[in-house]
Amino acid sequence: MKVAERLARREQVWRELDALLIRFEHAGALRGRRLLPWKQTIAAEQQDDPTLPSPEGRIGAAEVVRLGELYRAACADLMLAEAYDLPRETVAYLHALVGRAHNSIYRTRGFRVRDWASELLEVVPRRLRSDPFLKLASVVFWGLMILAGLLGAGRPGFSEKIVGLEQLANLEAMYAQPLTEMPREDAFMTGFYINHNAAIGLKCFAYGLTFGIMTLYELSFQAIVLGTMFGHMATTPSAANFYEFVTAHGPFELTAIVMSGAAGLRLGWGLIDTKGQRRLDSLAREARASLPIVGTAVCLFVLAAFVEGFVSASAMPYWGKAGVAIGSTLLLVVYLVAGGRGVAGDARSDTEFVGNTSERDRGR
Repeated sequence: MKVAERLARREQVWRELDALLIRFEHAGALRGRRLLPWKQTIAAEQQDDPTLPSPEGRIGAAEVVRLGELYRAACADLMLAEAYDLPRETVAYLHALVGRAHNSIYRTRGFRVRDWASELLEVVPRRLRSDPFLKLASVVFWGLMILAGLLGAGRPGFSEKIVGLEQLANLEAMYAQPLTEMPREDAFMTGFYINHNAAIGLKCFAYGLTFGIMTLYELSFQAIVLGTMFGHMATTPSAANFYEFVTAHGPFELTAIVMSGAAGLRLGWGLIDTKGQRRLDSLAREARASLPIVGTAVCLFVLAAFVEGFVSASAMPYWGKAGVAIGSTLLLVVYLVAGGRGVAGDARSDTEFVGNTSERDRGR
């Protein structure tokens, strides 16, 4: 039998694949929509049989298996068509058919607001809760900051040794007058704070490439210096002005520093504990795992910069700035503690994030 005749007899198979792809594409469009009441009844009846297609767009197991068979057959037909120089229209048709089948099997996730919101509000907080590096970074940063603050406020000479006399003098002079008497350039200062905060976050994250050592150093350095400044300023006449300025944006900014440090520590641990992979692959795995916490840190840095630029130095009364700080803290607590609870897949997502190697990773 000639190749052309063989391929001509395959036309029915191609049409079957085309129809099945339409079914898959329609099912993808249906996924996530709310069903009409009568279709919900049908879906409930079919829930126990995973091989059956369902009204809400679920593809049956038999259809998935058949799609794989038809896809492989179409690939072989395409190779024959190209090798034996069959009509251009036939080759083009098979190219398009195989491409659609490939996209259905190896589906990519496009950007959808619904998916983005689900990822941000459900998946990310679950992963943050289960991240041991976030817990470690929190203990290191907050522990050192509180200790440095107590020493800066209660131990004479400590602040001078840590921060330096000149910087302390500049700090006291900066907050010697009420905030309402300071020059205001809100938009410019917001840009400056974004740049400044992003630099700190990037250093904490990128230093993870030094096996996490420099990340620990940067995290500790920021905690000790900030804690010492907070403690020292509490003993000066400028304390009221200083705390009025830092209160509103503090929760977002300090939490973002901790998260950046946690992401850097994860990178460093990926270079130490490779889980049997090549060191570069292990680093890539942990870099992917750190994306949720990096993304959250970026959002917090930007929020902190806007609050610092438009609220902290404004004429808003202190009770209003304290209210912003309390609201920000409550928002963070609710997000980290309650976000994503009770959603299916909680345990699976947590297990993936703590660094357990997937079957695919182990096979590399």
